[in-house]
Amino acid sequence: MKQTLQLKIGQQLTMTPQLQQAIRLLQLSSLELQTEIQQALESNLMLEVEEDLQEDDPLTVGVVEPEHGDDEGGIPEELPVDSQWDDIYDGTTSFSDPGPEAQGRDYYDNRAAQIDSLRDHLYWQAEMERFSPRDLTIAQSIIDSVNDDGYLATPLEEIQGALPADWEVELAEMEAVLLRVQRFDPVGVAARDPQEALLIQLHQLPPETPWREEALEAVEDHLDLVAGRRFDDLARAMNLAHEELQAVITLIQTLSPHPGSQIDSGSTEYIVPDVVVVRRGGYWQVELNGETAPRLRINPYYAGLVRRADTSPENTCLRSHLQEARWLLKSLRSRNETLTKVAGAIVERQQGFFDHGEEAMRPLVLREIAEAVNMHESTISRITTQKYLHSPRGTFEFKYFFSSHVQTADGGEASATAIRARIRRLIADEDPAKPLSDSKIADLLHGEGIRVARRTVAKYRESMSIPSSSERKRPG
Repeated sequence: MKQTLQLKIGQQLTMTPQLQQAIRLLQLSSLELQTEIQQALESNLMLEVEEDLQEDDPLTVGVVEPEHGDDEGGIPEELPVDSQWDDIYDGTTSFSDPGPEAQGRDYYDNRAAQIDSLRDHLYWQAEMERFSPRDLTIAQSIIDSVNDDGYLATPLEEIQGALPADWEVELAEMEAVLLRVQRFDPVGVAARDPQEALLIQLHQLPPETPWREEALEAVEDHLDLVAGRRFDDLARAMNLAHEELQAVITLIQTLSPHPGSQIDSGSTEYIVPDVVVVRRGGYWQVELNGETAPRLRINPYYAGLVRRADTSPENTCLRSHLQEARWLLKSLRSRNETLTKVAGAIVERQQGFFDHGEEAMRPLVLREIAEAVNMHESTISRITTQKYLHSPRGTFEFKYFFSSHVQTADGGEASATAIRARIRRLIADEDPAKPLSDSKIADLLHGEGIRVARRTVAKYRESMSIPSSSERKRPG
C-alpha cells in the first residue's frame, strides 16, 4: 500500500472554556441561572451585587461591564450557539467547581421541598389517631397496601395473613381498622373499588345534605347507569324528574372516585418569567425581567489589587478570578441579548394573540424565528425550552407560541392552537343535553373556513382532555 502526504485546509471552531460557559448559561432556566450566579458570588471574590445599578438599559440586568483592562482571550461577539450542549459541557466550570473542601456536602439541600406522598400522609394521620399499638400496626399494614389511586390493592385477607400469627387477628378486627382508615383524608382512601370510595364520601356528608339519600341510592343500586350516563334510564329507575336527577348527578360529580389523586406527591415547580410583554405605541414589546438574577459587577477594590507583572500565587489567583468574572459578565449579557431577540421575534409575529387571545394565534414554526434572528432551528429549540414570557394574558413557555398549521378554505393557514381554542369555544357553548359530536364540530369549523377532518377534531379534543360527546351528555 502506497503512503502519501496530503495538505488539507479547513476551519474548525475551538470551544474555549469561556465560550462553553456562554453557551451553557443560555440554556439554563431562570431559577437555574440564579443558582449558578449565587455559586459564582460565593466562589469568586471579584464579583459583587450592585444594588444601585440603573436599569436604563434592560440588557444590563445582571451585568455591569468590566472596567479594568481588555479581555484576554475574550468571547466572540457573535456566539456560535449551534454546537451540541453535550459536546461542550461536562457539568462543571472553574467558578462552580466545589473543590475538595466541599466533599460530603449535600447538594440536594436546596431542592424544592417534596410534598408528602399519599402513604406518608396516611402514616402521619395514623400516628395522630388514637389507635392502640396493635391497631396502629394493622392500620400501617393496610396503608402499605394502598396504591397511588387511593385503592386498597391487596385483599384484606392477605394483609391479615401477613400479621404475626400469634396475634390471632380476626377479619372483623381488620374491617374495623379499615373503616377508620377510610375516614382519613382524603375520605374514601383504602376503598376497594370506585363504588365503595363514592359511598364512603357520601356517608361522610351531613345527613341534611340535599339529595344525599338519592345519590346514595344512585351509586349503590344504579352505578352502571351513572357511569354510562344513561340518564333517561336512571330517571325512570329512580322515579325522578330531570331537574331532580340533575341535582343528584351534580352532587355525585363533587366526589372523587380516585381519592389518592387528590394528593400530589411531586415537587412544587416555580416559574420565573425571563421576559415581560408590555404594550407601547399600539404594539406589544418585550422587556427583560429584572427579577431573574441579581445585578453583578466587578469589585473595583479587588480588581485594583491585580498587578500585571506579578507572578506570585496570590496575584495569579486574583488575576484568574478577575478573568472568570469578566467572562461571566459577558456571557450574561450575551444571554440577555439572545433571549430578548428571540422573544421579540415571537411577540412580533403573535401580536394577534396578545390582542385577542388563542383564537388569533397564527401558525409559527422554529424555522421562521431561526431565520429572523439568524440562528439555527436546533438553537431556537433549546433557547425556547424552560424560558417563560409574562403578559397580561398569563405566563407562557416560549414553546407555547409555536404550532403547526391547517389549511383554510381561502388558501390561508390557521394554527393548531387557534383551532383547539375554537373547539373549546364550540363545546362550551353546546347544549349539554345534545352535545356536539366530532363530526358536527368539523362541519362547524368548515363553515368558519377551516378544513379539518373529524379524526383531527378528535385528536385535538383528546389532547385537551375533553370527554367525547356521549360522556359530556347531561340530563335535559
